[in-house]
Amino acid sequence: MPRYMFQVSYTGDSWKYQVGTREDPRARITQLAAAVGGRVMDVYYSFGDYDLVVLLEMPSDEAMAGHVLAALAGGSMKATRVTPLLTVDQGLKVMEVASTAGAGYHPPVRTRLDG
Repeated sequence: MPRYMFQVSYTGDSWKYQVGTREDPRARITQLAAAVGGRVMDVYYSFGDYDLVVLLEMPSDEAMAGHVLAALAGGSMKATRVTPLLTVDQGLKVMEVASTAGAGYHPPVRTRLDG
């Protein structure tokens, strides 16, 4: 199944609620992922632009998009970011495809690597 990194930035009101209740976010995230046929692999709090990082397996891009829209519809998030992830084995296969596909490719402009 495809894997994704889902990053979430909460609103101030959402943080106020979470600090007051200290609910474990994994239960609600797991339930939502399962509703679209997915699985939560791991959940982390983070510091910086995003407050929470969720690693998920989803059956499709559409399932992931549905997960994100359902989460956003709750109104507790001010920003999200989804990054599709590849395993190292998948990345190596992609590099193999790129090396074959790129053999006859010539960019439309001269690059610094061309000399």
